[in-house]
Amino acid sequence: MSPVRSPWRKKFNNFFRIRLTGNVQKKRIMSEVNHNNRVKQTSNGVNRVIIHCDGGSRGNPGPSASGVVIEYNGNIKEYSQYLGEKTNNEAEYEAVIFALKKTKALLGKVGVKNREVEVLVDSELLFKQITGKYKVLDKKIQSLFLQLWNLKIDFSLIVFRHILRDGNKQADKLVNRELDTCSSVLF
Repeated sequence: MSPVRSPWRKKFNNFFRIRLTGNVQKKRIMSEVNHNNRVKQTSNGVNRVIIHCDGGSRGNPGPSASGVVIEYNGNIKEYSQYLGEKTNNEAEYEAVIFALKKTKALLGKVGVKNREVEVLVDSELLFKQITGKYKVLDKKIQSLFLQLWNLKIDFSLIVFRHILRDGNKQADKLVNRELDTCSSVLF
């Protein structure tokens, strides 16, 4: 006689598996298990936000800037800001922090809870640190990592993806434009 499997048993097993994987993956898997309708909507691109982030500095450390392109509901918003004297890695972190703050300001606190957010970065270090593959050893990067981690909590489903520099041309162009305008003012 084979055991009868009930629907609640599958949910219980998924929840138990989630508890074993740790807190980093728990939020994403739980949202897939508990909110299947919402995730199906986002896979069609209806409630999806795509963010391209880039940070850069001329000299390491040197004058630095961040560039962000946010795509949502058929709209494309571009932002850039001058950061001052920073390293390249600090500029990359500042770009993602700036992007998440801008996205939250654009969509509101409730708006970010109802959307899947995909953050595309070309910094392998940032990607591997935020996904837990690398440790964060630098003191300045640790404080930026904590800021980013705390901002990430406000989003119900957020995915970080590493892309090549060619896939991030618009954000890179914003960084260079910001550095060019600020360096012409400084000199």
